Amino acid sequence: MDIFIDQFFNIDIMRQSLPLMMSGLWMTLKLCSAVILLGLIGGLFVALGNMSERRWLRWISIAYTDLFRALPPLVLLIFIYAGLPFAGVNISPFAAVVIAFLLNNSSYYAEVYRAGLISVAKGQWEAAQSTGLSPVQTLAHVVLPQAIRNVLPDLLSNTVEVVKLTSLASVISLSELLYNAGMARSVTYNASPLVLAALIYLVLLWPLVRLVSNFQRRLAA
Repeated sequence: MDIFIDQFFNIDIMRQSLPLMMSGLWMTLKLCSAVILLGLIGGLFVALGNMSERRWLRWISIAYTDLFRALPPLVLLIFIYAGLPFAGVNISPFAAVVIAFLLNNSSYYAEVYRAGLISVAKGQWEAAQSTGLSPVQTLAHVVLPQAIRNVLPDLLSNTVEVVKLTSLASVISLSELLYNAGMARSVTYNASPLVLAALIYLVLLWPLVRLVSNFQRRLAA
């Protein structure tokens, strides 16, 4: 038992690793902010394209959604970071992660948005436009707020998955939380930094998980 505690819950090693963990956490938060914000915006445009009356735009949006939902995000990340340089395109690890996860996450956000937009009755569009609102104003002020409210638990749930997905950035040596935990483990020959990283993820994500559960219960009621 003492060996288990020393190898996985060594407080001294956790304390020594904490500055490196905080540096990794800061990188993870920056990465999450960029990926989530761009994913939400990109997903909305893809969803609107998916519902467009223009057939060519609708087909492009559908193909985009299907393609990037089907591709494993890790494969996409490695292709962008390690494959594109063969075509003369060199980008930083941070940019590679943002681009790869933007393509992946916006396709999932698009499906959530689309479900929300479909859930709003067509009469809402007609009633809003009858008051003189333009289609854009109707979408922004009437339809979209209702659509987001209807699918908010799904948006939050997808966001939790995005945060967890950023740990894949360690594969291309981006100094986020998991990568720094691995570096600390290799220096200390102890798994305690990995346990500390897991605890930080838990503290970061548990409130979001509870929030999703509360929204789901409210909608069910």
